Amino acid sequence: MDTITHGIAGALIGKALFRGDDLFSRRTMNRARIVTWTLMFGAIFPDSDTLRDILSKNDMLMITWHRSITHSLLCLPIFAVVLAFASQQFARWRKWETPSLPVLTGIYAAGILSHILLDLVTTFGTMVWSPVEWSRPAWDLLFIVDFSFTGILLIPQLLEWVNRDVPHAKRRALVMWVIFVPSPFLIAAIARIVGAPISDGAVLSACLIFSLLFLLPAYRGWGARIKPASWTRAGFAAACLYIGLTAYAHHMALERVKSFVSFEKLQPEVLGALPYPPSLLNWDGLVRTSRGVYEFQIDLSKKNSFAAQTESSVIDASAPAIEYKYLPDAPENFWIARAKQLPEVQKVFWFARFPVTRFHMESGQAVVEISDARFPRMRPDRPGGFTYRVRFDAAGNVSTKGWANR
Repeated sequence: MDTITHGIAGALIGKALFRGDDLFSRRTMNRARIVTWTLMFGAIFPDSDTLRDILSKNDMLMITWHRSITHSLLCLPIFAVVLAFASQQFARWRKWETPSLPVLTGIYAAGILSHILLDLVTTFGTMVWSPVEWSRPAWDLLFIVDFSFTGILLIPQLLEWVNRDVPHAKRRALVMWVIFVPSPFLIAAIARIVGAPISDGAVLSACLIFSLLFLLPAYRGWGARIKPASWTRAGFAAACLYIGLTAYAHHMALERVKSFVSFEKLQPEVLGALPYPPSLLNWDGLVRTSRGVYEFQIDLSKKNSFAAQTESSVIDASAPAIEYKYLPDAPENFWIARAKQLPEVQKVFWFARFPVTRFHMESGQAVVEISDARFPRMRPDRPGGFTYRVRFDAAGNVSTKGWANR
C-alpha cells in the first residue's frame, strides 16, 4: 500500500475509534488532535525504511530490506514504546497535554498494526516475522495502489469537514465536487495503461456517486445533523467491508485459476490470483510451472469458461473464448547459469513469486533478464516491474547488472 493511503487510514482510525480530532485546526493543539497525529504517524512510520534505500547505493534494498524490520509484528511493541516516549517528550517541550505513556504506546501500536495489515493484503509481500523468519507473506487482496480503497478512507473525512460548518458547507461541497468528479476519468486512463480498462458506465457511475455524496448532504442541509464521528465510523466500516469483498472476490478468482490448471492439465509450482485495479471484478491469473509462467486475465462478471469446458465432454461453441499468455523461460545455457551464480540474482529469485528468465544477444554482449510476472508491464516496449538485467561482455565478464527499470 502506498504511504499516502497509510496516512489517510491512520487519520481515519484515529477519528473513528479513538475519538481523535482533525489534524489541522485553528484551535490550540489538544489531546484529541494529538491522538489523530499519533495514529497517522504510526501508520506511516514503517515506510521509514525506504530512507535507507534512498540514501544507499545498494539497489537490492527494495526487495531485501523494504517491508522487513519496521513492518515486523515481532518488533511492533518496541517501535510503539520508542515512538510514544519520543512523542511525549516532544509534547512536554511544547507544553501540550498528551495521553499517558501506556495509552500513547497503544495508539502507536494501532497505527503501526494498521500499516502492517494493509501491506499484507497487497501482492508485494511483507516480512512480518522478521528478524526470526525472512519470508514474504502476501494475501493478494488489493493492488499496491488502489484508488477505490483510498477513496473509501478519504471521502468520509472530507464529508465531515464539508458539513461541519453550515455557513460554508455549500462552498466546500462545490470545491470537493470540482476536485473529485474528474478523478474517475484519470483513473480510467491509468487502468487502460495497465491493461484493465474500465467501462464508460463505471466512470459515469463514479461521477454520479461523487456528486451525490458531496452535493446532496450540503445543499439539502441534513449533512450538518450527522455527528462527525458518524462520518468516520461509516468510512471505517466501509473500508472493512471493501476488504471483505476483495477476500471473497479473490477466492472466486483463485477458483478460476485452479480451473485453468485442471483444464490445461498443468503441474503448477506456484499459482495465484492477483488484483487488477481498480475493480473488484478484475484479476490476473498466474501459474508458475517448471518451464515458464501462464498468465490470463479474469473478469468475474463473465462466465468461468475454463470450468465450463472442463466439465463438459462436448465443446460448447457459445462458451467464451479461452485466452492466455505463456511466458516461457529461456533454455538453460552458459550465460544463464553464470547469472544465477551472482548473489544479486539469487536474491531476485528469492523475491520473485512468478520468475521468468529471458536471454538474448545485443551488440555482441550476452544479456540475461529475470522478471516477476506479478508486476505488469506499463508499456509493451518497456520491461516489467522488478526486471533484473545482467550483461556479459565478449570476454565473459559481467559488464553491467541492475534493475532494468530503475
